[in-house]
Amino acid sequence: MKKLDKLVLMSFWGPFVITMSVVVFVFLMRIMIFYIDDFVSKDLGITDYAQLFFFFSLITVPTALPLATLLSSLMAFGNLGEFFELTAIKSAGISVVRTMLPLFIVTFGISVFSFFFNDRVSPWANLKGYSLLYDIKTTKATLKIKDGIFYNDLPGYSIKVDKKEENGRLKGMVIYKHSNRSYEFGNTEIILADSGRMYSINDNRYLVIELYNGTRYTDEAASGNARPVYISAPTGSTKAFSNFSRNSFKHYRLTESLASFGMKRTDEGQFKYHEFMKNITDLTSTADSLRNSYVETKKNLVSGSQQYYSYNYREGTDKTIKKGAWIDSLLVKPVSDSLKKDILQNAKSASGSMLSYTKTQYDYLQTKLKDANRYELEKHHKYTNAISCLIMFLIGAPLGAIIKKGGFGVPVLVSILFFILLYVLTNQGDKWVKEGLLAVPLGAWMANTILLLAGLYFIDRARSDSSLFDKDVYLMFVKRIKEQWASRFGKKELIQS
Repeated sequence: MKKLDKLVLMSFWGPFVITMSVVVFVFLMRIMIFYIDDFVSKDLGITDYAQLFFFFSLITVPTALPLATLLSSLMAFGNLGEFFELTAIKSAGISVVRTMLPLFIVTFGISVFSFFFNDRVSPWANLKGYSLLYDIKTTKATLKIKDGIFYNDLPGYSIKVDKKEENGRLKGMVIYKHSNRSYEFGNTEIILADSGRMYSINDNRYLVIELYNGTRYTDEAASGNARPVYISAPTGSTKAFSNFSRNSFKHYRLTESLASFGMKRTDEGQFKYHEFMKNITDLTSTADSLRNSYVETKKNLVSGSQQYYSYNYREGTDKTIKKGAWIDSLLVKPVSDSLKKDILQNAKSASGSMLSYTKTQYDYLQTKLKDANRYELEKHHKYTNAISCLIMFLIGAPLGAIIKKGGFGVPVLVSILFFILLYVLTNQGDKWVKEGLLAVPLGAWMANTILLLAGLYFIDRARSDSSLFDKDVYLMFVKRIKEQWASRFGKKELIQS
């Protein structure tokens, strides 16, 4: 390896590692902020958060690689240009394309890595990450009781506290306990206490509620110890009177299970249908299956619609149906007005059924086609995400040689602009594919094709030492335009005078 290649590679790897780490962190924080409401008040351990961060960090790698490649290549050649190292390389007779060659090989390796990562690691990380996220979202929040507001998330209880003190003491507690048949009996037990406290035991598996100086009211009928007495009212209606028991206490203790608040892991097989959880082989198989089903359904439309029609057809001498015109029964037989009315009613009913059948089959076919396009689109993105790393290099390296600015100033701004352009073009292509306006390959590769042309243009400008981003060039151009306008305007004044 030549010293030139080492110089270029050393100027690339440092920014690449830093940029990759920063970009992954930014995308990870964006995802975490988006789902922050699902994490609040959940009794999750450090292991759960560590697993979630790990899986989502892997998910962000395919998105971060193109941006990291673009920014690091732009910074590498920007630094070489800013410190006149690129000028010295050119003066030695070495072209810009030859200088880019070692980074091109490295970027090609990054693209290969990105492809296998998208095909093997990303589906696994998506499956693990989103299934874990679903389990966290469906986990109940931990006990968060607010002053003066009933808390109803603890199964079988409604709890209200007048005031929570700093030492954990609870003042003015009201507890409503519900039976399994609360729809019939309502609250079966009411507990009033002057004060109390709540805490968990056995690794947060059980909740203990200790109450002091209060009264406990129990509905004996609802608890099964007695039956309500029904008395006829003077109006003829009946009214039930339940038997209540009242007990005062100085210290009363309740223990309830917190099993419903723990996180339960869902079967990951429920999420494998999504295209993000499949590799190229699975995506191809699913897309082909959907398209075959689409074609078969389309073939059976005519035969399936015949059940909504009544025909009188001409038969041959061998009692088989011969090709020819269908003969309408109304034209063959004389019929009465009442029979015509029945026939018209039957025809109206049959046409309505046919319309419903047609709409159902149309919606079914459109759904099959959209699903097939969705899976095929994701299959193409396995390739486009990998190729975009190479294309981002073809944009970043010549731009750095043209701009001649290193650091995190101008390169970051330019990189963000091109990354946003890649993101917008990719989403627009996906949208047109899903709407049926473009074929899947055209929509999937539209962004890469446009940016590839831009990269080839920038390489051509870099080879010819173009002053594409030199402000003095544009200032001189504007000045020249002004002089031409001034000269023309001056000649007109002379002619008029």
